[in-house]
Amino acid sequence: MRRAVFLACALALAPLGLGAQDRGMLDYTPPDARSWTYLSDQVMGGVSEGRASIGGPPGAQYLRLTGDVSTKNRGGFIQVRVTLERPLPRGAKGVIIATRGNGEGYFVHLRTNGTVLPWQYYQAAIPSGSDWQEIRLPFKAFRPSGRMLRNELRPERVTSLGAVAYGRDHVADLSFRWIGVF
Repeated sequence: MRRAVFLACALALAPLGLGAQDRGMLDYTPPDARSWTYLSDQVMGGVSEGRASIGGPPGAQYLRLTGDVSTKNRGGFIQVRVTLERPLPRGAKGVIIATRGNGEGYFVHLRTNGTVLPWQYYQAAIPSGSDWQEIRLPFKAFRPSGRMLRNELRPERVTSLGAVAYGRDHVADLSFRWIGVF
């Protein structure tokens, strides 16, 4: 896991003030912060507790995911997720996000029209620190959650994106914003 977090840190971009064209972004506006939903392992009998809230001014809103992640009762996650209303643009190579948090490692999960079971997803690790950092996550950095999925993610088949606190007992505090697609 430390190697994956280091990889995600190495992909971090310069400050958030760069324009879309300067960052090589494609024409794709991510869903509004109000269209995201909160999920936890309680849907499968887990005991993790948390919540999601929206912060920031209009046009620069972000999601804040907080709570206690517990692996008791075969659980271990809390997340915010959004279902895409339209496909990612042709030629997309990855997503650009911004994060800040309590220093714990977190994940971005992508689901596709091939991830039909609830526990299937493609995962990439992301860091969190006290200052906002912008991170470029290429689709090739995402790993399948099991053997029944293709080894490589097909961007044109992505149906949802989630920010996830997962896999170990810890206190989660992640502020997250999906900025765009490159």
